[in-house]
Amino acid sequence: MRRRKTAVAAGCCLAFLLGTLLNLLFIPGSEHPPPPRDEVPPSPPGAPLYPPEEEIGGGQAALARQIRERYEEVLRYRQHRAAAAAAGRRPLRPRERRLMDLWAGASAELSLEPPLLGCRDIRDVSGVQYLGSGYTKAVYKAVLNRTLAVALKAVDFGGHDIAHCVRQFSALGDCYRLAAYKIVKEMILLQRLRHTNVLQLYGYCYQDSNDIPDTLTTITELGSPLEMIQLLQTSWEDRFRICLSLVRLLHYLAHSPLGSVTLLDFRPRQFVIVDGELKVTDLDDASIEESSCTSNSDCFMEFPARNFTLPCSVEGRCQSMNEKRNLYNAYRFFFTYLLPHSAPSSLRPLLDKIVNATGELHWGIDETAAQLERVLNLYKSGEYLQNTTRMPKAEYRRVPEAFIPDENYRCWPSYHHKGCLLSVFDVNEAIEICDSYSQCKAFVLTNQTTWTGRQLVFFKMASNHIVPDPDKITYVKVTD
Repeated sequence: MRRRKTAVAAGCCLAFLLGTLLNLLFIPGSEHPPPPRDEVPPSPPGAPLYPPEEEIGGGQAALARQIRERYEEVLRYRQHRAAAAAAGRRPLRPRERRLMDLWAGASAELSLEPPLLGCRDIRDVSGVQYLGSGYTKAVYKAVLNRTLAVALKAVDFGGHDIAHCVRQFSALGDCYRLAAYKIVKEMILLQRLRHTNVLQLYGYCYQDSNDIPDTLTTITELGSPLEMIQLLQTSWEDRFRICLSLVRLLHYLAHSPLGSVTLLDFRPRQFVIVDGELKVTDLDDASIEESSCTSNSDCFMEFPARNFTLPCSVEGRCQSMNEKRNLYNAYRFFFTYLLPHSAPSSLRPLLDKIVNATGELHWGIDETAAQLERVLNLYKSGEYLQNTTRMPKAEYRRVPEAFIPDENYRCWPSYHHKGCLLSVFDVNEAIEICDSYSQCKAFVLTNQTTWTGRQLVFFKMASNHIVPDPDKITYVKVTD
């Protein structure tokens, strides 16, 4: 009996998963006209399709109220700092009215380019792979035109939000609309928040599915999931890059065109890595709302290990609450694990200062960003080596255009899982590292560099077999 129940449950999960995938790819889609240059992607068509609450029952009224609140939230992001509707615009045709809802009159301040990719592009995809899902969305990897790898996001019909809503209200269409507004909100934010560390939105597609008109799929840049355990095994330089990317993102969010943006659902799973850079991918729980207050006690921030009370401004707003919430989450999820460990010894006092200051919220994002940029400059320029003793313990013989193919030993952290491959500022630092490892008897300078421009060096435990290589230089220890 237990096996039978397990099999039934697994079958239901698989059915929901396949249903979402079919919604994404195989239901005939319509290529909707791209939004004019002064408009943004449409809300779920037909919105806000909710009847007056006095005409419907209590349960339906509650669902209608939720749809209305979420719709109005989307409008706030669309119309934020926008002027009144431009006069003289032609009336929208019924098809456009269905797609554009109430967004026909935005000002030119919100001018956004039409989507680069649409329904035509996702009809012929290959390499479809399920990546994961959260409460609302399912995410898939797909290859378009056999060249461009992208992420496809859609409402997960088997996800928590839809399942909970349908159990409560028995209205799949309205439950879908409620969930889809979160994707629309994310689309708007991805377009408004243009930054190196914000995932790129490539386009979107509306297509009919499951008797629901115009289900929405977004097409975004593809990144690799952020795995903290794997990150802890990488070099300090790469871990520092993640933290620097995050701080640059938070600095931008604190001063964004929308105002100060906070990430309410701040967890590592909301980020991905693209070419070594950290990017935020999940913005449906972001907020620009600043908490109102009448006294400092209203500005209370609670975290699992710490609580903070921020000052209430004369304008009746909690000062920098969005910024400070982001910063403390960066400290507890990223800085404490990634910044200090295995860092160069001369940089550790400054890194400890950064970690402590953010953990106590003594600094804001401006000072934190300035200090991390200072660390980067010290590291790239080699200035962090000036206060260290650099007297070689051994002598080395230089062998140009030569390489040692074997004789590897492992060290941590290393850029190579079967050998000791580290980055150095110059030959002197490579000599210092080799002197510090008892098994090191030689090292090889490669022509490869890291993101900071530092040279990658293989450290070897012997030099018995040296072969010609025009792109490398070998140094062999001749005295201990």
